[in-house]
Amino acid sequence: MDSWPVNWEALDALIIDFAKSENLIEDSSPPSSPSLTSSYHSRLIIRQIRWSLEVGNIDAAIDILRVHAPFVLEDHRLLFRLQKLKFIELLRKGTRDDRIFAIDYLRKSLAPCALNAYPEAYEEFKHVLLAFIYDKDDQTSPVANEWAEKRRYEIAGLVSSVLRAHFHAYNPIFSMALRYLMSIHKGFCLRQGLVSPISNLTERLLLEERDFPALPPESLYEAQVFDEVDIQALAHAVELTRQGAIDSLRFAKGDLFQAFQNEICRMRLDDAMLDELVREYCVYRGIVEPGMQTSSEPLKVNPPESGCCSSPDSSIDVDHSTAKHSNSETSALTDLSSMQGIDVELRFASEPTNNLEDCSPSGSHQSEISSLLRNRSKGTGERSKRKRWRGRHDDLDFISGVHFNRDGKQEVSATISKGVECTSAEDKYEIVLQMKELASRGMAAEVVEEISTLDPDFFVQNPVLLFQLKQVEFLKLVGLGDHSGALRVACSHLGPLAARDPNLLKPLKETLLSLLRPNEEALVTGLPLHALATSLQVAFGKRLGIEEPQLMRIMRATLHTHSEWFKLQMCKDRFESLLRIDSLKENNTPVLTSLATSKSNIDSCTLGSSQATISSTTGVSDDSSSPNQASSQDAICDENAILKVMEFLALPRADAIHLLAQYNGNAETVIQQIVA
Repeated sequence: MDSWPVNWEALDALIIDFAKSENLIEDSSPPSSPSLTSSYHSRLIIRQIRWSLEVGNIDAAIDILRVHAPFVLEDHRLLFRLQKLKFIELLRKGTRDDRIFAIDYLRKSLAPCALNAYPEAYEEFKHVLLAFIYDKDDQTSPVANEWAEKRRYEIAGLVSSVLRAHFHAYNPIFSMALRYLMSIHKGFCLRQGLVSPISNLTERLLLEERDFPALPPESLYEAQVFDEVDIQALAHAVELTRQGAIDSLRFAKGDLFQAFQNEICRMRLDDAMLDELVREYCVYRGIVEPGMQTSSEPLKVNPPESGCCSSPDSSIDVDHSTAKHSNSETSALTDLSSMQGIDVELRFASEPTNNLEDCSPSGSHQSEISSLLRNRSKGTGERSKRKRWRGRHDDLDFISGVHFNRDGKQEVSATISKGVECTSAEDKYEIVLQMKELASRGMAAEVVEEISTLDPDFFVQNPVLLFQLKQVEFLKLVGLGDHSGALRVACSHLGPLAARDPNLLKPLKETLLSLLRPNEEALVTGLPLHALATSLQVAFGKRLGIEEPQLMRIMRATLHTHSEWFKLQMCKDRFESLLRIDSLKENNTPVLTSLATSKSNIDSCTLGSSQATISSTTGVSDDSSSPNQASSQDAICDENAILKVMEFLALPRADAIHLLAQYNGNAETVIQQIVA
């Protein structure tokens, strides 16, 4: 079961929109937001300018700016920085002709611009003249920073920030949400002293460096008053100082959400790694065809470092959570968890090297597999809906520093040879997708029959899934008016399953209540079939050696810490609707087992046992809170007092609340005690 509920259908929609917006898939239908389509061209221009600056081709960047964004060259503050960088690049070439050209450029362009750029520009101009004397390899020289190639990246980031805001060429919603969630996750784990179970992914995907913030127009440097609530919300959402948040709001002319998007897009992602994670997810979910290759080699995803997921209670890494259900699966799942370094195709081809008979259909079931594929391949039409992955061809030349798995083909052949030879990886993949499709259409009886034929032990080791599927079958029969058939299902399956697991008794009773309201519309539309289909896909896929996409792990972990973080803050996230985070958390399960939550909490805890302690000590009231606790929290949570302490002491919201709790909610007392 999912250790943290995620609305996978909502995530599918965001990822499809991301792939369309970045032109990663071949698809004629437009993205859901026309603005994303219109900004694609602008983003390509920005990427081209960024790349030109990063490789030191300043003339090419200026030429593109002159055509597409002449306003940048009209801003003398930006123009001076570009010209100073060009001067350094001319000297870096080291030839006599380039040195002469640099002197000429200095006289005609850089010196006149320095006089009008900004107050410190002329001093910077005189300082950069030292580059004539000190060599680029002299790390102790006073102009070592000017010679450093990181200066290229700083200017590239600054120009990108300005262009992004001007063109409103923001990243797709999914990309921004992922940046935001990973940033909160890293901050939460650091604050609470937790070891992130996805650190091996987040540390490589979310880069440490950020683009430089855009420069507000000089006319906006006049004093402006912004709501302190907005200042603090922005500062703590994207880790800015208070002055940094004010400058960002000033640049956005007071628009909080535009300022937030400007800041969140300053965070850098490894685009190559993100594309591979998205492709892996799309293949797993049946959104794109599995056989289409990108023009780059498959990205190698390294296994987690020792200790990343070492806690026996940690279960964000769902590769380990299922092992608690059955001792017979332990060795197989251990093998699966060690196979994270394999690319997309290999992840679906992977087979455990031990206990093979427990993890895949035996050779005697080959005819059933072939029959299933023949019968379903024409009837569902699902495969024909899949898109073709094309990859980021426009940007492949711009990506640097990405480590690819050059030995991928050798690993594939070696691994497949150790697997179940009677069934190909693609056949297994198709079977799992077909089972997912049947489950999402409510065809529970067919799912149970076909999976039991292929793997008679699957439901023995996954009784909760069997119970949920039989719930669907029961409710459909009730909706059709076949009460006798529904009761046969209850007597033959639901009752015996509940007798073996007391946790199933309550959902069994709730299911039987549907006999009192046999309304087909209410019963069918109220079922969370897509959530059930995803749970089935993950569990059955593991039995066949199909590893869950790593993006699923990232989303589970980051959505969990997002919720926990705002419990500590005792407030609602003002940006979650903008980034569709609220829709990713929607988990409507009115009929199917409320046991899904309780069972997953018994079997696993997303961040281990330490997380449960944190949740219980955050000070967030629940239904069982005493009246005294509630009244105390009401006093602490006076918003004006919280903001006052945050502003005067430059503290995070949670720390401000903690201090107010010690001094009965009196902000003046808190400030006096700390300052004194």
